[in-house]
Amino acid sequence: MRSIAEIRQAVLAGAYDRTLSRLYSRPAEALATYRQRILRLTEGYQKVFGKAETDSAQVFSAPGRTELGGNHTDHQRGKVLTGSVDLDALACAAPNGTEEIHIFSEGYGMISVNTEELTPVPSEENTTKAIIRGVAAGISELGFPVGGFDAYVISDVPGGSGLSSSACFEVLLGQTVSGLFCGNKLHPAAIARVGQYAENVFFGKPSGLLDQMGCALGGIVSIDFRNREQPEYRAVNVDFADAGYALCIIDTGADHAGLTGDYAAIPEEMGQVAGYFGKEVLCEVDEEAFYQSVPDLRKSLGDRAVMRAIHYFTDCRRVEDQVEALERGDFDRFLRLVSSSGHSSYMYLQNVATYRDPRDQPVALALAMAGYYLHNRGARRVHGGGFAGTIQAFVPLDMVEDFKAGMDHCLGEGACRVTYIRPVGCCTLIE
Repeated sequence: MRSIAEIRQAVLAGAYDRTLSRLYSRPAEALATYRQRILRLTEGYQKVFGKAETDSAQVFSAPGRTELGGNHTDHQRGKVLTGSVDLDALACAAPNGTEEIHIFSEGYGMISVNTEELTPVPSEENTTKAIIRGVAAGISELGFPVGGFDAYVISDVPGGSGLSSSACFEVLLGQTVSGLFCGNKLHPAAIARVGQYAENVFFGKPSGLLDQMGCALGGIVSIDFRNREQPEYRAVNVDFADAGYALCIIDTGADHAGLTGDYAAIPEEMGQVAGYFGKEVLCEVDEEAFYQSVPDLRKSLGDRAVMRAIHYFTDCRRVEDQVEALERGDFDRFLRLVSSSGHSSYMYLQNVATYRDPRDQPVALALAMAGYYLHNRGARRVHGGGFAGTIQAFVPLDMVEDFKAGMDHCLGEGACRVTYIRPVGCCTLIE
C-alpha cells in the first residue's frame, strides 16, 4: 500500500492516467475530473477516519452495468447480454487492526459491522449493514481471513437508474476485501457470487446473479444462467465508440413506488407457464412443446402469461444473435436486434406501462421521444425492470449532443446520461 500523500502525488503526476483512460474511455487530456475525484476520495477518507498523510491506503473501483439484451430472462435461468459502464463506485480503504468494518458512504453516512458475527441478523434485513455483513461472511466461507477495515466510498452510479447501484456496491465491497485481505486472489466471478449470497441470505432479496456478474466481470459479457450454480459466460469484444455509437441511459423520472406487484407478476406468470410442464423455470421447458400447448395455456393461465413466455423464448434467441452480430462486426444487425427486443418487451412482456392510469406512461413516452430525436437511426428499448426507471438508446456519435439536449428538454435536465462500455470490471485501482 502507498501512503495517502504518495497516492495524491502519483495521481497529480499522471501516474495512473493510462488506467483511468482505460476505465473511463477518456483521452489523457480529459482526465482532470477523474484525477480530482480520486483526490476528493482520499481527502474524505482522511477526514472521516482521522488519517495522517503518512497513513497507507488502497483505492478500489466497481462499475455499474447495463443490460444490452435479454430483458427479464435471467430469473428464468435464460440468456442475457450485459455490459459494464463508465460510471462507478470508488473506495479508499485500509485495514484498521480491529474486528470492526467501518464504511462511510457519501450521502449515507457511517455503517459499522463486527466481523466476529458473520451470520444473518433478522433485524438487519433490507439494510446496507446486512450487505456488508453478508459480503464479509461470503468471503470468509471461501477460506479467506476477513478483518476490520475503514473505507470511504463515493459513487456516480445513480440509484434506481437500472445501472445496478446496489450490485455495484456489493461488488465494490468484495473487491475491497479481496484487495485488503486476500491478495486480490478472488476472481471477479467469485466476487459476483459473494454479492448475490449477501443479497439472498443476509439482505433477504431472492435476486439472480445478473447484476453482480455485469458489475464484476467488465466489458460486454454474454451469460447463460441455465446452470444456477455455475453460469456460463464469455467476453464479447467490441467497442461501441469504434462502431460510431454512444450508449445513452435515459431516466424517465418515474417512481418505482407501488410497482412491486407489477414486477413480481412477471417471474410469477413465467413460472406458472413452466409449472404447467412440471418445471421450475422456462429454461427447462421445450419451446416447441410450449407452442403446441398454447391453447391449453391460454385457458388455464390467460393470454398475458403466454405472451410473456413468448418474449422469454424469443429474447433468449436474440441474445445469441446479438453476440453473433457483434462478433462479426455487423453493428447494423445488432441495432435491429436491440429494436426487436424493445418491441418484444413492449408488446409481449408488457413492462412499459401498467395502464392503471392511462395518463401516466413515462417509459412509453420516453421511448417515443427517443425515436423522434433519433430520426430513424440507432435504436432504443426499455431497460431493466421496466414500468418506471430508465430506457436505453444507441445514439450515433454525430447526434449525441442534440439527442441529449432533446431528451433533457422533454424529461428534465440530466435525464439523459451518455455512457460508454468500460472494458474492466471490479479492480484494485491503486495498491
